[in-house]
Formats: sequence, structure tokens, C-alpha cells
Amino acid sequence: MPLLSKLPFTGKVESLLLRPSRETGFEKSPTGSIVLKLSGPEGDCHTGLTRASDSRTLQLYKRDTEIRNVRQITILSEEELAATAKDLGIPKIDPSWFGANIVMSGIPDLTLLLPSTRFQFPSGAVLVNDMENLPCSQIAEVVGRHHPEVQFKLVKSATNRRGLTAWVEREGEAKTGDAVIVWLPPNRPYPHAPTVVP
Repeated sequence: MPLLSKLPFTGKVESLLLRPSRETGFEKSPTGSIVLKLSGPEGDCHTGLTRASDSRTLQLYKRDTEIRNVRQITILSEEELAATAKDLGIPKIDPSWFGANIVMSGIPDLTLLLPSTRFQFPSGAVLVNDMENLPCSQIAEVVGRHHPEVQFKLVKSATNRRGLTAWVEREGEAKTGDAVIVWLPPNRPYPHAPTVVP
């Protein structure tokens, strides 16, 4: 029995970026294509089947515990970047300032897509959304180097528009201009979840 639902629109890959080493800074450089291995995007510093746990997982593990790497790739929305820039009153936000690997257009509210959403590329490659990527002081600092007046407004403005982190489920290649099919998992609220206060 099929579990996933194909959304009635496709995304388009607007740009692809890589950073081979964490020593070269936060920002990534444009490339025309990315080879997606099960370990992640070939040639990127976030590639690996496992990673060291960090502040995001302190509720579960001690820092630097080896865990599965579900943060291999950062996916951003061209429309959400534009909306954040407009909110901040600056001309644009370069996706490299947010550490992007893939920037897509055509997917409304990309950051709000459910965990386990699949992104299918023409090559057959499939990425799986782990979860929303929250804005942080690190990206605020990068944006602040270009627009100092908005550094301390960035986190609030980028909330729910910072994109997603994902991992490779099926290998293949992503290319600029690719049409991307989006597959949504079942959307049922868990009745026993605690109430979240914003």
C-alpha cells in the first residue's frame, strides 16, 4: 500500500553549493552539479554516514557522541530567502551565507515540509528531509558581515524560513535546473504530544 503522496507541483534546483573543509569558513561555493552518495554530497564538509553530536542533541547524548548523520545536506528555498531579505530590508540573502547545498524554487513553505518528505531528482537520487533547520547566531554573524544593521534581527526574521536538513536515501546526481518531485508522508497529528508554547 503506497504511503507517500506526490505533491501537485515540482521544485526547481536554482543553485548548488559545496564547501570542502570547515577550515575555509561557513560560506559555500557554487557548483553546477553535486554527486549524492549515501554518505552525503561528494566533496562537502558535511559528508559522512555518522557525525559527532552537538548542541542540537544534548538532550539525548553527550557532546561529540558518534551518531547517524541526518544533516548531510542543507536545502533552502529561493522564495523564503527573498522573503527574509525583504523583511530585513536588505536587497538579498546569498544562500552561501546560510550554508546551503541546494537552493530550490517552486515549493511553497519549503521549511514547513514534514520530516520524512522525499525529494526525487531526475537522476533517481532521493533526499529525505530530517527536520527544519533552525536559524542560529552563526548565520546571523555571517549575514552581519555583509549587513551589520540586521545581524541581531536575522534569527527572528529567518524563523520557519531557514530551510531543511536532509540525508541521501538513494544515490545519484543533482544538477542546476533539475525538476524535483516532492513526496509527502502521512500528515496526522500525534494526539499525545505536549503542547508547545511559542
